[in-house]
Amino acid sequence: MNRVAIYHNPNCGTSGNPLAIIPNTGILPQVIEYLTNPPTFEQIQTIISGSNLNVREVFREKEAIYIQLNLHNSNLTDDQLLEAMLAHPILINRPFVIKELGVRLCRQSELVLDILPCPN
Repeated sequence: MNRVAIYHNPNCGTSGNPLAIIPNTGILPQVIEYLTNPPTFEQIQTIISGSNLNVREVFREKEAIYIQLNLHNSNLTDDQLLEAMLAHPILINRPFVIKELGVRLCRQSELVLDILPCPN
């Protein structure tokens, strides 16, 4: 299977770097602009679980809405945090790249190479 999906923000250079790498492996990725097409609750749970990160590790803590919603509160449950991400997708860190070999949060673009075949 040579399918790859990337949760991408076209206004983010960090998100664009892994997106530029993927076609070099001969794969055309499915690009999901998550700000306009956010994942479902189940999808974001699967993405986070597959990346071996926890919910707090995928937050964009520098977004103003993070502070406004008091999301740094350690008493909030994972489900509450996920609901906040889904209501405000800008809070989801990016880009997530998903392939059958795994899921990576590719803030460092070279991490995408962990789950892609060698370039052609």
